[in-house]
Amino acid sequence: MALAFHRKYRPKKLDELVGQEENIDILRNAAATNRLGQAYLFYGSRGTGKTTTARLVAKLLNCEKRAEDPAFMKLGEPCGECRSCKEIDTASAIDLIEIDAASNRGIDEMRNLKENIRVAPTSSKYKVYIIDEAHMLTREAANALLKTLEEPPQHTTIILATTEYEKLPPTITSRTQRFLFKRLPKPRIIEKLNRIVAEEKISIEPEALELIAALGEGSLRDAESLLDQMSSFSSVLENKKKTGITLQLVEETTGRVGMKKIHQLCTLILENDREGMTKYLEQINEEGHDLVRFTKDLIHYLRKIVALKASPDLEKDFQSEMTDEEIKKLKALAAKANLEKHIPLIRNLIRAYADMRYSPFALIPLEITLLEFLGSRE
Repeated sequence: MALAFHRKYRPKKLDELVGQEENIDILRNAAATNRLGQAYLFYGSRGTGKTTTARLVAKLLNCEKRAEDPAFMKLGEPCGECRSCKEIDTASAIDLIEIDAASNRGIDEMRNLKENIRVAPTSSKYKVYIIDEAHMLTREAANALLKTLEEPPQHTTIILATTEYEKLPPTITSRTQRFLFKRLPKPRIIEKLNRIVAEEKISIEPEALELIAALGEGSLRDAESLLDQMSSFSSVLENKKKTGITLQLVEETTGRVGMKKIHQLCTLILENDREGMTKYLEQINEEGHDLVRFTKDLIHYLRKIVALKASPDLEKDFQSEMTDEEIKKLKALAAKANLEKHIPLIRNLIRAYADMRYSPFALIPLEITLLEFLGSRE
């Protein structure tokens, strides 16, 4: 069975982690000076590298080359070649224990952990416990873990990972070194996807790759999984004498539209082209796209246009969400925007979006809102 892309291309060194430079620098310096901690909390959005980083910490702690070679240790990276590193990479390390707190959330599980944690490592220098979805622990289980977190055995490191930091009690968070994992910028996701595409020899349109990256919504794992899904079409397309993954294919599969379509509709709106806008909406509807999600994307895009019109300095903030070409097009539309006219439009579109979610006629609230706006401009 083929490995999923997010597993096949999982980083094996800190340098390979994408979009978490601050965390990488801190952990690398700690490893280089032999000051890795015993209790960590990695929190942030899904698919941003929390569990992967936890496994890299386990590799740093148990890397045999680091233990034997002081010069190599100063690099702050695992070798990836020794027995311990290879066992962690292949998920066969006995002394790396991963616990899913979503299904092992009770006090009995934490009591078992407290008992087992004091047993010396079997084949490595350190035992590493990774507790994923830590926010799912019951209050009693979290309390049972407190003393162990505060004073773990010298041979043990505990790493908590969660997507919901605010649900963890302060008594837990205060006993750990905390690392925030931010959502990944779209350009960085595109870079990683391009490397996978090159390695896998996948033929894909640039616009299709950009849409896949955008659909990840800051999660590299989600984007890699979607690319993996789309790559399964490659052989089918080849049999039909079609080449590669197209933007249309991604749109049809996901029900989402690319930035190009959103940009085209916004252009028609800002140019007060009522007839063109009506025809374009009908085309979008006929293609079977998710109009509710389309409207949400339209609102976000118009918001960026208006925000850029009000404050041109925001351009640098949008660089984490958009490519240089997309920002260039956004600036061209912002030059045509009118704050007094288009801010009320966004407000009305938000109302239309709320209506569309519960209406069997999703197109109508969107179409009426835009027709009313363009009609009032005449």
